[in-house]
Amino acid sequence: MGQPTDEELMHRFMGGDGSALDLLYQRHASVVYGFAARMVKERALAEDVLQQTFLSVIRSKDRYTPGQPVGPWLLAIAANACRDQLRRKRTRGEVSTDEAEALPAGGDSPSDPGARRQIVAAIEALPAPQREAVLLHKLHGLSFDQIGAALGTTALAARLRAHRGYERLRAALASLEAP
Repeated sequence: MGQPTDEELMHRFMGGDGSALDLLYQRHASVVYGFAARMVKERALAEDVLQQTFLSVIRSKDRYTPGQPVGPWLLAIAANACRDQLRRKRTRGEVSTDEAEALPAGGDSPSDPGARRQIVAAIEALPAPQREAVLLHKLHGLSFDQIGAALGTTALAARLRAHRGYERLRAALASLEAP
C-alpha cells in the first residue's frame, strides 16, 4: 500500500485523525509558505500566513468538499490570508535583497543575481490579483479552473488576470532580453 493521497488524508482529518493534518502540513507547508512569501513580501508575514492557513483548515474542515484537490484549496485559503495581511499592512515596500534571494525558487531561475532581483521586483510590482494569478499559474502549476476556484472567480477571469500580469512582466523585463 502506497502513501495516502491528500484527499484521503483530508477525509481522515475530517474524521478526527490529527496525524492526517500533520502529514498534509509536511506535504504542503513549503508551497504555501513560498506562495505567501511572494505575495506579502516579508518572511514574518509569510510565516503568519502559513500558520493562519492551517488554522483555517482546522476551523473550516467541514467546508472542504470531499474529493476536491487539497493543494488548490490550501492555496485559496492562503490567498485569502495574504489579502488580509496586505490589507492590515497597507504598504508596498520592496523585498530586501536577502529576502528576495531566500524566496523558494519555482522552476528555472536566472543565475544572474541582478536579473533575479529585477524579476522579483517586477512580480512584486504587479497588482495583487495579477500577482496571485501569475504565481499560482507559473510557479504552482495550477490550471485556470483551479486558480478561479482558489480566488473565488471564474476560470476566464483568472486567465485574464494572468494574461495581464504576463503582459506587464514582459514590458517590465524587456530590458533583460536585450543582448
